[in-house]
Amino acid sequence: MTHKITPSTVLLLTLAPMMWAGNAIVGRSVNAMVPPVTLNLLRWAIAMLILLPLASWIFRRNSPFWSNWRRFSLLGLLGVGLYNTLQYLALQTSSPINVTLVAASMPVWMLLIGTLFFGVRVSFKQGVGAVLSIVGVLIVLSRGELRQLLALRLVAGDIFMIIAAIVWSFYSWLLTLPKDPEEIRSNWAAFLLAQVAFGVAWSCMFTAGEWALGDLHIDWGWPLIAALIFVAIGPAIIALRCWGIGVQRVGPTVAGFFSNLTPLFAALMSSAFLGEMPHFYHGIAFILIVGGIVVSSRR
Repeated sequence: MTHKITPSTVLLLTLAPMMWAGNAIVGRSVNAMVPPVTLNLLRWAIAMLILLPLASWIFRRNSPFWSNWRRFSLLGLLGVGLYNTLQYLALQTSSPINVTLVAASMPVWMLLIGTLFFGVRVSFKQGVGAVLSIVGVLIVLSRGELRQLLALRLVAGDIFMIIAAIVWSFYSWLLTLPKDPEEIRSNWAAFLLAQVAFGVAWSCMFTAGEWALGDLHIDWGWPLIAALIFVAIGPAIIALRCWGIGVQRVGPTVAGFFSNLTPLFAALMSSAFLGEMPHFYHGIAFILIVGGIVVSSRR
């Protein structure tokens, strides 16, 4: 892992947030067609079907996949099963702009998780940057009103997204650990499939709980089918692949800066497709969040 940012790395780490912004838009637009946890299961089940012809060999009896199943199970739980489920749950009560802006606190959680669990030291500039980013997130959570901030009025979607950001931070740091067999790690399809296979298994359990707790339904039709194809290929396979390479090249903290492009793309897409115009406080929050990451990333 190096910290040199090349043009190809910039491209990879820009494609991922663009896809994630699209995922938030689509997740919001189909929330009346399919339950959120079920949406996550369908998305990753399709992704697994796409990956199987490329890397089904990992399931052979002598494959190193089986001797490393605990690690792949954990990666699948965090990156596939939990993070995306929490995001779709957040979109039930929050707008794509709000969800992606709260997710833009990711670099702050990257620093905290890295310090507390992976032995990474936080510099003074990184601390100042973290404070700026947290202030930006608080502005989003309060909808730009001091009264709401003092009253700590959070909608469920905000809380879900904060938890999701923490989950993704753990996932990103785990990606940097050299614990994967080279045979699988060197093959992008195999590495994704190893995670997705367990992620789908976790998602099946979560979906079973969702249907057991409520009277739910799915409105099948071409709009939902098209949405599933997009979220399975773009935000799932392409974005996860791009993010994985970027994290391996520059580390979670530097890569986390690019995640702040997500709310920018989400704001543009929300305006174009959902008619949800950004508010003034969204702009202030975005400036603070990005400014915080710029400060924290300086040497």
